[in-house]
Amino acid sequence: MCLRCMRPQSVCYCRFVTEIDTVTRIVFLQHPRERHMPIGTAHMASLCLPNSELHVGVDWQGSSNLTRALSDPARPAALLYPGPEAIDVVRSPPPGPITLVVVDGTWWQTKKLVRANPVLGTLPRYAFTPPAPSEYRIRKEPRDDYVSTIEALVHVLGALEGEPGRFGALLQPFRAMVDTQIDCAERLHGARTRHKKAGKPRRLPIPACLGDGTADLVCVVGEANAWPYRAADRSVYPDVLVQWVARRLATGETFDIVAAPETPLAPNTPIHTRLSRDLFATGGTLGELFDRWHSFLRPTDLVCSWGRYATSLFASSGGHLPADRIDLRQVARTLTQSKVGTLEGFAAGLGIAESAPVVRGRAGARLSQVEDIARHFVRLQQS
Repeated sequence: MCLRCMRPQSVCYCRFVTEIDTVTRIVFLQHPRERHMPIGTAHMASLCLPNSELHVGVDWQGSSNLTRALSDPARPAALLYPGPEAIDVVRSPPPGPITLVVVDGTWWQTKKLVRANPVLGTLPRYAFTPPAPSEYRIRKEPRDDYVSTIEALVHVLGALEGEPGRFGALLQPFRAMVDTQIDCAERLHGARTRHKKAGKPRRLPIPACLGDGTADLVCVVGEANAWPYRAADRSVYPDVLVQWVARRLATGETFDIVAAPETPLAPNTPIHTRLSRDLFATGGTLGELFDRWHSFLRPTDLVCSWGRYATSLFASSGGHLPADRIDLRQVARTLTQSKVGTLEGFAAGLGIAESAPVVRGRAGARLSQVEDIARHFVRLQQS
């Protein structure tokens, strides 16, 4: 399973995905029954459009996510949905940047979404006439002039931003997916159609606590004073914690303490940690590190790490961590049903843009990657 496009590796379309920056902010509101459809295009579009967000649900009344999305004075919200009073976005585009709300699902599902959320009815409504029939050959549309979500965005974003040709790249993964599905259907003789009754939706094996969002998640990384495996001193001096970094995802609060090693500094420790010898020499004690960590930690915090080395190192050095923890590497293994390699390799495979480190040394770079993966899993669980 590809954890980016959520398709089996054999039909993954990620190599065709091209990110396109937009002045327009796109907010997808997806019907829950559409979320597990393997040939849906809203998730595909969200991968191509970094200035977008995807939410799943039916009743958005009182939703803080929707309220926030509709409250940007620099980008007033508008709804993309046909209707008698809809404005032709090609002939009369809005005068400035907007937040474009896109409802996603079958036509019956999107009608229900619009009807169930009166706030959507208060927004300016835009529509368009497709210049050509849909290329969605694996899914039958109710009318010849209806198109998929991603095809609609190609036309609408081209009109909104005045560069129609720039958004043609959105169709590359779409066309690849359609071609692959048709090829599979021909080889398998009679693959099920989109509108046949589906079985129970497949649920991703992601810890349910990640569905609560980032409110209590704290990502951690630890560095050790570690002698080489074949060094004679390794049997005398076990690995000991010398740096502990953390970041609370909801607030951005960070923790970064370097402790002077209680054993002789291993020759390669400054190289591996990207920290100077002077920094280790002037560091505090492990006791001071643990005291400050105790002050930083909240009773509801849920600690996330990549693998168990960092948390085991922290505990073996005398520190305390909450009993409930998440090993993101194990989550990745469960999802992919395979080995996942290194933290750096897995993050790169997800196509996650590298975030700037917020703390010192190699631990800072690794902490940013752990945070990005945690946020990715949160989005998967919530969608």
